[in-house]
Amino acid sequence: MAQAPALPSGFELPLEPRLPRIGSVDQVAVEERAATLARRSIKRESKLFALDLAVRMMDLTTLEGADTPGKAAALCSKAMRPDPTDLTVPPVAAVCVYPNLVPHALERVRGSGVKVASVATAFPSGQVPTELKIEEAARVAELGADEIDMVIDRGAFLSGHYAKVYDEVRRVKEVGGRAHLKVILETGELGTYDNVRRASLLAIAGGADFVKTSTGKIQPAATLPVTLVMLEAIRDVYEETGKRIGMKPAGGIRHAKQAVQYLVLLHETLGTEWLTPDLFRFGASSLLNDILMQIRKERTGRYQSPDYFTID
Repeated sequence: MAQAPALPSGFELPLEPRLPRIGSVDQVAVEERAATLARRSIKRESKLFALDLAVRMMDLTTLEGADTPGKAAALCSKAMRPDPTDLTVPPVAAVCVYPNLVPHALERVRGSGVKVASVATAFPSGQVPTELKIEEAARVAELGADEIDMVIDRGAFLSGHYAKVYDEVRRVKEVGGRAHLKVILETGELGTYDNVRRASLLAIAGGADFVKTSTGKIQPAATLPVTLVMLEAIRDVYEETGKRIGMKPAGGIRHAKQAVQYLVLLHETLGTEWLTPDLFRFGASSLLNDILMQIRKERTGRYQSPDYFTID
């Protein structure tokens, strides 16, 4: 990565002349570093720790048109007790649902410590007027969601209307109240690592508690190089301001081996302080079953059939 100039405090408006000076990404360097870290091996004891941590960092998600209260309840049950036969397996961090299912999810997870997140701002496209986005986010907050996952307006961003993107993030943060705000960049539509870095810093300036790669509806979704670019943006903000921002890679992470690679990337870029569900999440429901199989294998020496675990 090229050394970025000092970040302007708060990114005071006007944003357009400031954001292009945030530095550029060395594509070759970032891809080589991500590939190198992905090959790093860890000991068995560290692997068990990493798998347990990955479970605690997971957001189980259902965002389909056919979602029902019953499906949300089943997801919540699995979130609270991922492996009913092994009570040492911890609950996941959160469940993520559409706004109308937030009350059902809250009732189901009450007292468990599992958070309820909801998407907002016309997920997954973000293509509605700003006022409708703000109204939806405010309603999600009123329903009691612990976390709000909003999408940025990629059309506005790619057209260079950075102030509009910033303003929408800022306003959603304001109406969200106590809810933590995760801002989805949809990196597969941004085109370049420079755009990923710029969008990350823009979201953070607007008040994001987390930056998130993807909706899971567009490919490519999360990748190690894209995640590294976002982690380095978070690192630069922390070094400049002392503020810790969370990271959530989402989409395309299906295997335990991949989860461990992301955790190695996280540790090597941001250190042990970020190895917590408060600052890192996985958005990958299909990942959980593979991790549960790997945990069982590490503890017993044999693989359990995939059919043993419930299908999300």
